[in-house]
Amino acid sequence: MTTETPGAGAAGLSAGPGAGAASAGTAPAADQQRASPYAWLVLAVLLFIYIFNFLDRQLMSILQEPIKEELGLTDGQLGLMTGLYFALVYTVLGVVVGFLADRTSRRNILFAGAFLWSLFTVFCGLAKTYPTMVAARMGVGVGEAAGAPPSYSIISDYFPPRMRGTALAIFSLGVPFGMALGAAFGAKIHEIWGWRMAFIGIGAAGIAASFLLLFIVREPKRGAMDPPEKALQAQEKSGFVETTRDFFANPVLLLTALGCGAAAFVGYALLNWNVSFLIRVKGITYGDIATYYALMLAVSIGGGTIVAGVLVDWLVKRSKVWYAMLPAIAFTLSIPFHLAYVWAPTWEMSLLLAAGPSFLNICYLAPALAVVQNTVKPSQRTMAGALLLLVNNLIGLGLGPAYVGWLSDGFAAGLGPVEGLRMAMYWVTPAYAVTVAFLLAEAWALKRQERQAGGSAG
Repeated sequence: MTTETPGAGAAGLSAGPGAGAASAGTAPAADQQRASPYAWLVLAVLLFIYIFNFLDRQLMSILQEPIKEELGLTDGQLGLMTGLYFALVYTVLGVVVGFLADRTSRRNILFAGAFLWSLFTVFCGLAKTYPTMVAARMGVGVGEAAGAPPSYSIISDYFPPRMRGTALAIFSLGVPFGMALGAAFGAKIHEIWGWRMAFIGIGAAGIAASFLLLFIVREPKRGAMDPPEKALQAQEKSGFVETTRDFFANPVLLLTALGCGAAAFVGYALLNWNVSFLIRVKGITYGDIATYYALMLAVSIGGGTIVAGVLVDWLVKRSKVWYAMLPAIAFTLSIPFHLAYVWAPTWEMSLLLAAGPSFLNICYLAPALAVVQNTVKPSQRTMAGALLLLVNNLIGLGLGPAYVGWLSDGFAAGLGPVEGLRMAMYWVTPAYAVTVAFLLAEAWALKRQERQAGGSAG
């Protein structure tokens, strides 16, 4: 049996004006609601757990050079292990978990997932062969399938629609902070104790951190911060087939998902190979990775995430088209930075130029999350978030790292491993054009939706 906390004022804390949106029939209009102090505490805890989600996920890409050397792997095998194998488990189970979370306690499912992905991170450090490492990596995917979608839904029940872009952007800081800490701690621990101890130590810390969810976060009432007509839908129990059909039959949601997938292809292709590229091609050391690369990720991706979330909340007051146009502009501006990053003659220059794509390429995430959470019924939010991640990660995480790994092996046959990886990174550029095309198509769908809504109102 699931107990839901009414409104955002859980844990007995004063919710402040407008936070008790689900209570007593006196709720203010949706555009006047404010999040309670407890809502911000919940957001902070969810962010903290999400940091471990991405820290554990990216740790292998940070340490794949010594893993490759010890286990005798090819770049293609690394790309499959860090990308496709993980993504298959993560995305398929994510939809199932999302469906269950729309019917049970999202907090408890998130706790179970955090515990499991941290445990399997420890197992990655114990693996002795490629098959056992793949199995442990896929186990991380099993746990992380229960990570982001329940959090998206919980946040949407603690924050009103007008604040969700910002709230989800803050939550999404787990991506850069997790990557940065993975680079910092993973590289430093590897330098002192080896790559295996990095997995074991960070996984053990994640297991301990997962219990914060049980002690602090309470399950919110579904639809607590939505307008009355939408809050009523929170009591529905949408079916698996119904939610899937509603998602993919909606042109806005479908194109949002495809735009996310294309954007993630670029993002994961680069993020999963940046460290190997900087070490193998540019000559950076793990000591400098722990300091400068980690700092670059935290500042640039963190800044891009927050700027995109806050800016899109302001821009969509004029038109929802900006949910797609903002990331389309960002990816267009990113192309020359990417080409210069690969070309640059020194690692210092490459690292400086990498801040451009790192800042701009993340600008799609918060707008896409806001579109999905604001479009679907409250009873469908967790599964809808999982469906978004299904497309996002199958295309992005599943294919992006593998694409670079396969190209690197192919080019290496004639050019050697150094120039092979450099050429593979150059060939990420066409994916930028595909991303912009999908984002422009999403903008068109959003504009059409606005016109239809205006016609209905008239």
